[in-house]
Amino acid sequence: MIIYNVTTNIHESVHDQWMIWMQHKHIPEILATGKFSSARMVRVLIEEEMGGVTYSVQYTTDSKETLEKYYQEDAPAFREEGVKLFGDKMLAFRTELELISDF
Repeated sequence: MIIYNVTTNIHESVHDQWMIWMQHKHIPEILATGKFSSARMVRVLIEEEMGGVTYSVQYTTDSKETLEKYYQEDAPAFREEGVKLFGDKMLAFRTELELISDF
């Protein structure tokens, strides 16, 4: 199992708008691609020096190949929409994780 983790710091001035967009549009649309089986959104409990609020969204997929298909077929449009809506009020970075075992 592969976890595609997107960590985002969002400025307080657009926080509420971003949260609505994430929960009611962005995450559901990413799941609707059929490339992810689930998503989990969590708040990062560290205060950033730059301010804002930081969240992590973890999307679960079956393989690295499926994730690569997402990158090629879907990711550019999703990223473009986020930049268009929130610009420099949003800073995101992405991490790929491989699940080794659950306990």
